[in-house]
Amino acid sequence: KQLTGKVAFITGGASGIGLAIAKVFAGAGMKLVIADLRQDHLDEAAAELRKVGAEFHCLRLDVSDRAAVQEAALITERIFGKMHVLCNNAGVNIIRPVDQATFEDFDWLINVNLGGVVNGLLSFIPRIKAHGEGGHIINTSSVAGIITGPGTGIYSATKFAIRGLSEALRYDLAPYGIGVSVICPGTVSTKLYESEDNRQDRYQGTVDERVLEQRAGTGRLFREVLPKGIDPMKVAEKTLKAVQNNALYVMTHVEVETDIREAYEEMLAALPDEAPDPEILKLEDGRRQKKYGILKLMEGK
Repeated sequence: KQLTGKVAFITGGASGIGLAIAKVFAGAGMKLVIADLRQDHLDEAAAELRKVGAEFHCLRLDVSDRAAVQEAALITERIFGKMHVLCNNAGVNIIRPVDQATFEDFDWLINVNLGGVVNGLLSFIPRIKAHGEGGHIINTSSVAGIITGPGTGIYSATKFAIRGLSEALRYDLAPYGIGVSVICPGTVSTKLYESEDNRQDRYQGTVDERVLEQRAGTGRLFREVLPKGIDPMKVAEKTLKAVQNNALYVMTHVEVETDIREAYEEMLAALPDEAPDPEILKLEDGRRQKKYGILKLMEGK
């Protein structure tokens, strides 16, 4: 895809993977709207983007605020005109066993991680379709959207949902020349350890000593682990290639191959050991052929 002069809207764009994507897209000649919850991060990002000569606009945004995301779409069009690439990257994380979590923990991660993606899609896709030039949607999931582990239940629930949504979305948007990519990174050196600092008041709930210690423990863990992760620029460069080649998956960590294989092998092993029903097999084959036909549409766009 030719990206020079095209416009990208990036949530969580002022640090980590989002800022790295902004830099790589700027290098490809794109114009940018960088949206982020933190004004201090936006100020720092603006300084970095000026150094690389990017054409951009910064916007403070809570992606869980639907009306604010819709307004952001209007602002983007007002500033740059047609918008082509939407990057739903904003997200938060906690490590907490489900049986120790609160309703507010669930609401927070679901509304930011998944709700933020939904708000972005429904606010921007109609605008991309309207100009008829095609475009691309990038949703940030995680390796935790493919495999799970202790304490990852809430986060994985949102990231599995984003991955499934992205896979289905590419069929919905293929007829319009709009591609879809889903990023599934492992550990990346980002500021995700600041998640709890960014938790909005409406998601605080009752905060007692136990809750404070849980949140502090998550912060300590992330501050220890995340600096050992890969450079966000590596993720961004792979993302750019995915957009250019209309690739669905952006995978960053070969180290999790064993976990992914084990997860799918366990599912395959659980399939019934019996001959398939010919009629059901016919239905499933018809479904597959319809899916393949839709994807062929994209090849000519």
